Amino acid sequence: MAGGGKETPRQKMIGMMYLVLTALLAMNVSKQVLKGYVTVNESVVKSRKNLEENNKRVTEAFQQAIGGNPGAGPYYDKALEVQKILRTTIEYVDKIKAKVIEVNEGLPSGGDTTTLMWALKNGKIDGYDEPTRILIGDEANSPITGELTATELRGKLDAMVAGVIAIMDKMQTDPKTKLYPADYEQLKKKVMSMKPHGSGEEEDGIKMDWEAENFYHLPEGAVVCNLNKIAADIKNMEAEMLGVFSSASGKLAIKFDNIVARVVAPSSYIQAGQPYEAKIFLAASSSKLGQGDMEILLGVDSAQAAAGSKGSEMVPLVNGEGDYKAGTSGEGDKEYKGVIKYKNPDGTFKYYPFEGAYKVAKPAGTVSADLMNVFYVGVANPITASAAGIAPQEVSISASGGGVSSVSKGSGKYELRFTSSGECNITVMAKTKDGTKAQGPALKFKVKSLPKPEIKINGKFAPPEMKKSEMSIVSAIGAGAPGFDFQANFVVTSLEVVGKVKGRLIEGKSNGSSLSGDALKIFKDADANTKIFVDATIKGPDGKVTRTTTGIKVIR
Repeated sequence: MAGGGKETPRQKMIGMMYLVLTALLAMNVSKQVLKGYVTVNESVVKSRKNLEENNKRVTEAFQQAIGGNPGAGPYYDKALEVQKILRTTIEYVDKIKAKVIEVNEGLPSGGDTTTLMWALKNGKIDGYDEPTRILIGDEANSPITGELTATELRGKLDAMVAGVIAIMDKMQTDPKTKLYPADYEQLKKKVMSMKPHGSGEEEDGIKMDWEAENFYHLPEGAVVCNLNKIAADIKNMEAEMLGVFSSASGKLAIKFDNIVARVVAPSSYIQAGQPYEAKIFLAASSSKLGQGDMEILLGVDSAQAAAGSKGSEMVPLVNGEGDYKAGTSGEGDKEYKGVIKYKNPDGTFKYYPFEGAYKVAKPAGTVSADLMNVFYVGVANPITASAAGIAPQEVSISASGGGVSSVSKGSGKYELRFTSSGECNITVMAKTKDGTKAQGPALKFKVKSLPKPEIKINGKFAPPEMKKSEMSIVSAIGAGAPGFDFQANFVVTSLEVVGKVKGRLIEGKSNGSSLSGDALKIFKDADANTKIFVDATIKGPDGKVTRTTTGIKVIR
C-alpha cells in the first residue's frame, strides 16, 4: 500500500526493512535473511499491540469525557461506528493470515511470531507455492476470487475505506459532529492511503497489480509480515481518527498551538522626555478556533453579550486571533472596547471584556538642511528627513526642481545635487502597511548658483599684501568660495601673472593651477613695494567657468 498520513520513525524504518527483505526473499535468499524478516515481523506485531492498547485507553477516556462535555457524545458515537468497520477488516486480515500458516505448514496456526520462528527452524517459512496458490492462484495477472483470497482482501479494504469516508463526509454536514477542515482533509488523506493500488510496473512480462505485488511468489514469512503490516496500518489510522474526533468534540478544550511573545503598551505615541512603558509576556492561542468557538464583539459589555447582543461589529478571526482594523480618517484620540465570547467544552459561554486606545495624527514630515537654509547647484547638499511616529529606515523623500537627484546615506540622511537654480519641492514619504504615502505637503527650498570663487594662495584666500619670503614658496594657485560651508571643488584651469622684476614688467602664463617658470620668477623675485596681479580662470563643481583677478602688494 502507498504510504500516507503520519508515521512514526519506527514505523517508517519497519516499512523500509520489510520491503527490502521482501525483495531479497523473492530471490530465495538464505535462512539468515529470513531470520531478519522474522525480527521485522516481531516489531510489526509489537507495534500493533501497542496501538491496540493505546486506542483502548483513548476510547475509554473519550467515553468518560461525555459526562462533563455533552458535546462529545455525537463524536464518540461516530468513533464507535468507524471502529466497528476497522475491527471487522482486521479480523478478516487475521483470518487470511491463519489460513496461510495452516496450509503452508500443514498444521493449525499458533501465535504469529512463535509460528514464524518455529517455521524458520523447523518449518517452511521460505515456502511460496502454497501461499501463492491459495491467495493468487496460478496466474499473477489473473488472481483467483472467492473466500479468503487476495482479491477478496482487496475488496474488503476498498469497502473499509469507502465506509469510513462516508461517515466522515456525513459528519461534515452536521454541526454536532463537524470536524475542523484541516483535520478533516488530513484524516481523509490518511484513510485514502489505505486503499489498495498497484504500481503498474511489469515483471517478466507480467503487469503487477496490488495482489501480485503483495502476495505472488512470496514465501510464507513475507506474506505473514505483509498481512501484519496491513493490520498495524489500520490500527495506526484508528489512533489518528480517535485523536481528531476527541479534539473536535472539545474534550481537550483549547488546543494551544500558537505561542508568541507579545508587547502591550499603554501608548505607542511618546513625547521626548516621557518614559516608555510596556507589558511583555507570552500569549497562547489556537489556530483552530472559529466563529462558533469564539466571537470578538465590539461596542458591548459582558451583560449585553450574554443577553444575545452582537454589538456594533464582529471582528474576524485569523489563525485563532482577532484581526481588528479601523479607519483613521479623523484626527485625535480614539478608543474602542468590547467582549470576547468564548464557548466552553460543555456548551456554555464565558465573556472576557477588553478595551484599547490609539491616537490618529495628521501625517507630518520635516526636512532640514544640515548646513544652510538654501541649496546650491553642483555640490552635495546634505539634509535630514523625518516623519512623526515613523522609523528612519521607513522614511524616504521625493524631490523635484533644479534638476535634482538624491542619494540616501541611511538613518534619514540624504544628499541632494542640483544642475540649475530655482526652487526645489521635497515631499517626505513613509512606508505603511497600505503602501508608501506622503507625510504632509511638499516643503519648498531655494536653489542658488554657487558664489563667485576667489583665488587662494598657500591654502588661504589671497591677502592684499604678502612678504617676499611668503611669496617665494608659492608654486600653485587654488580657488574657493569665501564664507561657503559646503565642500565644493573649484579647479583653476589657467593662470596669468603680471609683475615687476628689477624694474622690468614680466608676464607668466600657465595651463592649470601650477605656476610656469615666468610666473614662479615673478613670485620669487618681484620688486618690493610693487603689486603683482594674478588673473585665474576657474571652473566650479557646477561646470560654470569664471575669471577673477586679484592684486597683491609685495613687502619686505
